[in-house]
This record gives sequence, structure tokens and C-alpha cells, in this order.
Amino acid sequence: MTDWMYHAEFLIAGALLTMMATGIAFSVFMPALDKWNKRFFIVLFSLLFLCAVTCFLALIFYNNPAKATTERVIYFFESLFMAVPIFMPTIFLLRCLHEKVKRNALFSAMIALLGVYFAFLIIAQFTDVFYYVTPDNRFFYGPLYGLSLVPFVLILLLNIAGVIIRRKKLSKKHFTALLIYLLPMTAAIILHMFISVELFVIFGMALFAMIMFGLILLDNMEQYAKQQQEIAHQRARVMVLQMRPHFIYNTMTTIYYLCKQDADKAQQVTLDFTDYLRQNFTAIASEDTVPFADELRHTQSYLAVEKAQHEDMLVVEYDTPFTHFRLPPLTLQPLVENAVKHAMDPNAAPLHITIRTKKTDAGVLITVEDNGRGFDPNDKLKPHPALDNIENRLKQQCGGTLKIDSAPGCTTVTIIIPNR
Repeated sequence: MTDWMYHAEFLIAGALLTMMATGIAFSVFMPALDKWNKRFFIVLFSLLFLCAVTCFLALIFYNNPAKATTERVIYFFESLFMAVPIFMPTIFLLRCLHEKVKRNALFSAMIALLGVYFAFLIIAQFTDVFYYVTPDNRFFYGPLYGLSLVPFVLILLLNIAGVIIRRKKLSKKHFTALLIYLLPMTAAIILHMFISVELFVIFGMALFAMIMFGLILLDNMEQYAKQQQEIAHQRARVMVLQMRPHFIYNTMTTIYYLCKQDADKAQQVTLDFTDYLRQNFTAIASEDTVPFADELRHTQSYLAVEKAQHEDMLVVEYDTPFTHFRLPPLTLQPLVENAVKHAMDPNAAPLHITIRTKKTDAGVLITVEDNGRGFDPNDKLKPHPALDNIENRLKQQCGGTLKIDSAPGCTTVTIIIPNR
């Protein structure tokens, strides 16, 4: 080996150590990676890291006559550690498809081939047919060295066949990731049967493992994002269905007394309250945005019930010429309910609520304005879960924004839904 090749292999071994240490760190600390994939890649990168360590040690003791035995031990462990990363895609494939390891033909074949390889490795310690190290620490391949790698080639070919056969069951990213790992590795091992490119094989194995890791991580991140979005939707559903108990009690009490005092009005309030409840319960099944007209009708039903209870204390004005757009369910109604809840004061002037919509070049502008006592929307000591919930759903489902301007005698909530 020439000096430049020796130094080049040192650089490759160093890069390999750094790359695998990085892979281990990413596997440990990446939150989007699920538990099983985390363990899988920690083991894979750790084994490749050990391969890199043995390569590095082999280069350190290379051609040192006093270290012939050490070199032979190092090469044994290097060959041992390299076997498992060749086999691990089988584990990954079966796990992806939830196939049981026991009595699995592919897994059984892999175990048998690994057993043959380990037998060759043991034989190599007592004969020179596969490889040997001379007393002056020079490494040579034996006449049957290529045969010792046949189990590797068969394992990789069986894995490739297993991936292709199961391609319809695999996700696109998993299918691509496995082939990126397996195909170049098979070509490299076949080349290594005839030409000594061991360090390059391990480096290639590590590189393809990193690419595979990147694809699997991307897939996990997409699933993680979907899970987080689903959690957010579930929280939103719970929050939008949290109707104030006293509002229900007061409504039922109002209907009870109206049945004797004004039967027609009692019927109307019952219809309005029923429509209000139906819209609330429909929201639990809603995964998408809803027409503003539906949301406006829900709000009108709610306000009709409130007006029946508070009569002249509540005045509502609608200025909604533009209704042809969509927004998250239960966006407008909770805003209006929040205004009634916080701004209604029996000892003050009637509460005026104005609901407006306006079409702009950028999108749709919705405002809910009241003449209540106001509050500080930036007051962190007082939580505003309803407003926070609406703001989060607007951002997630339609890229919308929510802004609050509040002062004594005037509170305005502004929603902007951009054009899509």
C-alpha cells in the first residue's frame, strides 16, 4: 500500500467514525423518531461505528511486525461486526410489515446463511484458505476468500427479493430506503470478492445507512406531524364541545317558564336551542373547514337563545354581505359567546354586538365587536383557552390569523382568512 493510499484510508476511517457517531447522536436525540426505529438505528450505527474502530486500529497497526497477532484479532472482530449490518435490513423489513420472525422463511434463510458465514470465520482462524496474516504482519487473501463472502451476497440478494416481492405492502419511502441500502451494498460486496476494497465497503455501508436513516426519519417526521395535528384536532374538538353548563341550565329553565307564559316563544327557543346543539355535536365529526353561512346560522341560533333569556339587554347587528368562504367549525360562535359571557352586565347599558364580513384583495376580514367593559388580551395571568383554541385552529386549517383590540367600552376581534 502506497503512502497516499494509506493516508487516504486513514481519512476515510476518520470520516466513518465521525459519520457513525453523528448517526448515533441523531438516533438518540431525534424526537420525531419512534421508539423501535430509534433502537434499530442506534444498533445499526453502533455496529458500523465498531467496524470503523476496527478499521482505524487495523491501519494503526498496519505493517508493524510486532503486532501481527493483534492485527489478526482486529480483522476477526471487523469481519464479525460487519456481518450484522448486512443482516439488519431483514429485521427492518419484517418489522415494517408486522411479519412474525418465528417460522418466517426469509428470516430462517438469513440465520442459516449467517451461521455459514460465522463457520467460515471460525475456520479462517485455523487455516489459510480464506485469509491469513504473516508473522511480519502482512495481510493476504487466501484462495477461497471470495467463497467466505458468498453468504453475504446471498443475504443481500434474498433481502432485495424480499423487498421487491413485498413492495406493494411497503410505503414508498421504506421501499426506496431499503433498496438504496441493499443494491449498492450488493454490488460492493461482489466487487470485494475479487478486489480488496473492505474499508470502502464499510464506508459505503455507512453512507447508505445514513441515507436510509434520512428517508426513514423523514417518514417518521411526517407521521409525527400528522399525530401532532391529530392531537391538536382532538384537543380542539374537546374544547369546542365544552358548552357552559349554566348556559344549558338557564336555557332549559327559560323554556320551562315560557311554556306557561308564551308557548309560541317557548317553541321557537326550543328550535333555536336544538339547532345550536346540533351544530355543536356536528363539530366533533368535522375534519375540514365549513361554509361561513353554516357558522353564521349556528351563531344566530345561539344568540336567539341568549336574547330569549336577556331580552332587551342584548342587541345584535349583522353586516355580512360576503359569506362565500370557509373557516374552521365553531370559530365565530365561540367568539360571540365569549363576548356575551365577559361583556354582559345587568347593571350596565345593553350589550351591543356587531358581526361584520368584508372581502379584500388578501382574503376575508371578519370582525366581532362589542361595547363591553373590555379586557387585556395580553394578560398572561388570565388564560384565554377559547381564544387560543380558535387561533390555533385558524392557523392549522386555513392559515388564518386572529387579533384582539380591547379597551373599556369597545372590544374588537379581527379574523383574517387569506385567499387560497
